Amino acid sequence: MLVAPMDTSTQKLPLIDAVQRLGVNYHSEKEIEDALEAIYHDNNEADNDLRTTSLRFRLHKEHGFDVPCEVFYKFKDEERNFKSSLTNDVQGLLELYEASCMRVHGEDILDEAISFITTHLTVAAATLDYPLSEQVTHALKQSIRRGLPRSRLGDTFPYTRILNPTRRHCWSLQR
Repeated sequence: MLVAPMDTSTQKLPLIDAVQRLGVNYHSEKEIEDALEAIYHDNNEADNDLRTTSLRFRLHKEHGFDVPCEVFYKFKDEERNFKSSLTNDVQGLLELYEASCMRVHGEDILDEAISFITTHLTVAAATLDYPLSEQVTHALKQSIRRGLPRSRLGDTFPYTRILNPTRRHCWSLQR
């Protein structure tokens, strides 16, 4: 699955994330590690948007890579606040929220991110359409880091309903 050639890390990262969230990553641990290693050494972060940068940061941290939180400074303005344009990118904010939950002491930018995101996602959740509104509400209650993979949850949380239906790889993983 991950051995098939994909052009960029922006294609591989969501697939790795979906495999892990569904709790079937044990089937391809070696491929996931190899893909993350290649992405880590790629150094092509300049073009990444908020979602991709956050996903890359979180997945690498989860797998023990040393990732500096400074990668998020490009999303701040001259006054050192997060850019207001980020509030339009709900998927990006969700990924930044999950990445911020991986913070350790001294990563002040991630502390600031939690505050910024919580404020904006709480307001946005009321106006978003389903299933994105449910995804935002669930993420604010319980981050991925504190949750269990789908395989251990059974039917207590219908994760499969909130996967983005436009991503074919997610739907094929559910079958």
